[in-house]
Order: sequence, then structure tokens, then C-alpha cells
Amino acid sequence: MLPAETIADLAGELAEAERTHSTIPRITARYPEADVEDSYAIQGVWRDAQIAAGRHLIGRKIGLTSKAMQQATGITEPDYGVMFDDTVWQNGAQIPFDAFSNVRIEVELAFVLKHPLEGPRCSLFDVLRATEYVTPALEVLNAHVEMEGRTIVDTIADNAAYGGLVLGGNPVAPDAVDLRWVSALLYRNETIEETGVAAGVLNHPATGVAWLADKLHQHGARLEAGEIILAGSFTRPLWVSRGDSVLCDYGRLGTITCRFA
Repeated sequence: MLPAETIADLAGELAEAERTHSTIPRITARYPEADVEDSYAIQGVWRDAQIAAGRHLIGRKIGLTSKAMQQATGITEPDYGVMFDDTVWQNGAQIPFDAFSNVRIEVELAFVLKHPLEGPRCSLFDVLRATEYVTPALEVLNAHVEMEGRTIVDTIADNAAYGGLVLGGNPVAPDAVDLRWVSALLYRNETIEETGVAAGVLNHPATGVAWLADKLHQHGARLEAGEIILAGSFTRPLWVSRGDSVLCDYGRLGTITCRFA
């Protein structure tokens, strides 16, 4: 483990980078000995400081659960981060581009829990029983660590590159549709850029939520009733520039639109 003072300093750097919409040098370039547990420790110190400052945790995001995302990043295991209430936008939102260091969009399903979920050995069926509804979502990625050469250690420390969440479409009960076959068409400025099917997330998006419950158990935590869980992207990340409009068509689950003003 990195020394506690170093972990606290890095968490402070990331908080300042978020405040100023900037990036910091790669953590692994400066501390090549840093491992995944160090990165979750950095994220945890940052998270606790945000909560102490008055931000309210509403859920978690899971990243790097699909082959598309793993191939895009060169990283082969999932990760997770936290989501705060001031990072959520509704369908049709005008999102301030300058609120981010950089912007990419991912296509996901969000699980809203009616019961807590706790590992170990959490199963896909445990997730479905604990879920109130599933709804389309777009995740806004926002990196505060320089991207070239970045590893999973850098990404996890940076709250798994989470920047924001756009909710929309038609919420459904988890047994109302075959979630594996939910598909999406992602457009930027009226041009189709990405397509995907939710089975790309570990063969079933609920499997990602089960993975998260087990992972949190290792860190002495659990998923709580009412939390929103982003299950992971089933398309590659789409880069977005100032003024771009984004639309994602989920078929019978509806559409999500937003614009980066």
C-alpha cells in the first residue's frame, strides 16, 4: 500500500482537478508501485471528503464490463465508482460542457434497487429480485488523470472516470423484458456512431451488479435500497465536443437526448 499521506495527497489533487475542470499527471507514472487497492483507497478518501462537504451519494457506476470497453481501454477487469446527486440530468437536458475536463458518452442500463444487495456470492437472480425497475441511461465520462498511458489504477482512483448521468426512456420491471436483448443506437449530431446490445455486459447487465455487490463486500460495504446502479456500457465511449447533441434510441425502452451547451 502507498503511505496514507500519499493517498490523501492524491485524493486532494483529484478533488482540485474536479473543481478546476483539469487533469493531473498519471498516478502510475509517479508511483509505479501503486496497485488496485491503493486506487480504491484514494477513491475512498476523495469520496468521504465529498460527502463531508455536503454531497449526497445516490448510487454506483460499474465500468469496463463489456469486451467493447475492455478493448477500447486495454483493461481486462471491471471497476466501480460513486455517483452524487449533483451529477444527474434528466432526458432532454442542456448539459454545461465546461463542467467537465473532457466528455465521452457511454450507453448503459440503470438498475434502481428496492432492497439492499450484499455479497459474497451475489447472483444475477439476487439482483433481479432486489431491483425495482431498470431504465435507460447515458453515462458522461470525465477523466481527471491524463489519459495517455493510463491504467486501471489511474482510472479507479479517478472515481472510475465518472462525470455524470442522464436518465430517460421507459422504465421497466426487471422481468418485463429480456434485458440481454435490449439494444441501442447512439447518435451524435443526427449521425449514428455506435450500436450495441446489453448482453455485451458480462452476458447479462445484472451480472455486473452482482459483481459489484461482491466487490463491495470485500471493502466492507453493500448496495442500499434506493441506489441507482449503472451496470456498464455496451458500446465504446463516444467523444463529444462543445455544442454536440446526443440521442440514444433504445427501441421499446424509449430514447434519451441531451446537448452539451
